[in-house]
Amino acid sequence: MGASLSRLTEGDEGPNSIRTGLGDIPESCVASVFMYLSPPEICKLARVNRAFRGAASADFVWESKLPSNYRELWQTLFSECPENLTKQEIYALLCRPVPFDGGSKEVWLEKTTGAVCLTISSRAMSITGIDDRRYWNWIPTDESRFHGVAYLQQIWWFEVDGEVEFCFPEGAYSLFFRVHLGKASKKLGRRVCNFEHIHGWDIKPVRFHLSTSDGQNASRDCYLEESNKNGSEWNKPYSRGAWLKCHVGDFRVNSSDSPTKIKYSMTQIDCTHTKGGLCVDSVFIVPVNLSERRKACSLLERGR
Repeated sequence: MGASLSRLTEGDEGPNSIRTGLGDIPESCVASVFMYLSPPEICKLARVNRAFRGAASADFVWESKLPSNYRELWQTLFSECPENLTKQEIYALLCRPVPFDGGSKEVWLEKTTGAVCLTISSRAMSITGIDDRRYWNWIPTDESRFHGVAYLQQIWWFEVDGEVEFCFPEGAYSLFFRVHLGKASKKLGRRVCNFEHIHGWDIKPVRFHLSTSDGQNASRDCYLEESNKNGSEWNKPYSRGAWLKCHVGDFRVNSSDSPTKIKYSMTQIDCTHTKGGLCVDSVFIVPVNLSERRKACSLLERGR
């Protein structure tokens, strides 16, 4: 393979030979091959020569990488149709997180696959008792892409609800809550966590739930801290001091012609005990194959 590529690049050395190289491959042929490559691979190969660079900027190559409903997505975010932009420029702009709905939501394309990802701030959710500072406080933090989280000190009735209506491309999606046990801050430039208010999450599990406008439902019970219950049927608890990626469930979008409404919730409404010491940051919706391949780590552990 290497020898063949070398001969193709350098050409034959015979006296009557016609020197050929990668630059002699028709640009249209290179572009046709690029349609089967990922965007990062296309960008790397664009540096090979002028023909590859021209093929890498072809509109039909980048249109194959964009989601099928990219025009509707663009109008949702920017209002105007991208008439004067190339498809490559549209792809590059959509790969950057774009805030909308008053800055309470962000959407972007995952660079490698072009998959649509969405995140929703806790400020766009309905939180029981959020207006009473005896229970909840809004605290600023640079660990959130929304620069602030809802922090629970103590409450009996814990309920966080939200909904979003969005025109997702066809495919399967996973929904996660991003939360944190304890309150993180910085002292002398170092990250420290205060676990003072954490209690009650080991007594009963938290119920996660989602439903869609076309009748899909998913539920999950999970302890946020180690439980004394042996042989628990519920999922493994999480650890203190780190952002938790709580998988609520999966749903499928069968048509991108109309928006899908998703309702989601995180509740622990057993009033026999109080619970506290929890930060609620946001909800993430990402394609299932992306969450499985990366386990959502690189995407969800980044605050911004």
